[in-house]
Amino acid sequence: MIELSQEFTFDAAHFLDGAPEYRRMHGHSFYAEVTLRGEPDPATGLLRDFGEVDAALKAIREILDHRLLNDIEGLGAPTLENLARFIFTRARAVLPEVARVKLRRPSYGQTCVYEA
Repeated sequence: MIELSQEFTFDAAHFLDGAPEYRRMHGHSFYAEVTLRGEPDPATGLLRDFGEVDAALKAIREILDHRLLNDIEGLGAPTLENLARFIFTRARAVLPEVARVKLRRPSYGQTCVYEA
């Protein structure tokens, strides 16, 4: 079994209505690591071409980067948990080998992992 990971970053703003201390709009820098898992193709030795992975993740980054996360359709409340699930779902739709998304906010020391 092989695992490949690719990272991308994005900066975005959000607010959380249900949490008084976070109901004002504020922003974060996010670091996402998307991990694919499977057996490599015996002919090529590849699980997935990194160019394909990069293209899929760039499309997701475009949806999230420098946006108000509250306005992203299909995200729900813009929590770290929902963001990890959103990235996982979008990535797996294009890359079926996606097994895990790890989303970090280093400035707060916070991490969320979503797995299949």
